[in-house]
Amino acid sequence: MQIPKQALLLRIFIGEDDQFEGAPLHEAIVLKARELQIAGATVLRGPVGFGASSRLHTMKILRLSEDLPLVIEIVDSEEKINGFLPVLDAMMSSGLITLEKVQVLHYGSKRQ
Repeated sequence: MQIPKQALLLRIFIGEDDQFEGAPLHEAIVLKARELQIAGATVLRGPVGFGASSRLHTMKILRLSEDLPLVIEIVDSEEKINGFLPVLDAMMSSGLITLEKVQVLHYGSKRQ
């Protein structure tokens, strides 16, 4: 699989407790991206954050989590990312989605 040197970074901001059809939303998004042969996806967990509600979500010493913020990053061609956006729209009831143009310097392993 190849990613063009000029690609798009799709960044999805959601909460750890967000669900889609009874499963964690972040897992559903990653599995759907894989099913659609998107180049790759990474889920990042933040220790603290807030969104549209201004409610602070934070990790406390005595608690494992309080709906911690998650960021899913996906990089692929503009065509593939734009094709994935309607899928996300159907899966998400809240959250934030951003797009950035990026330059891909390396993808995959170097063969010798």
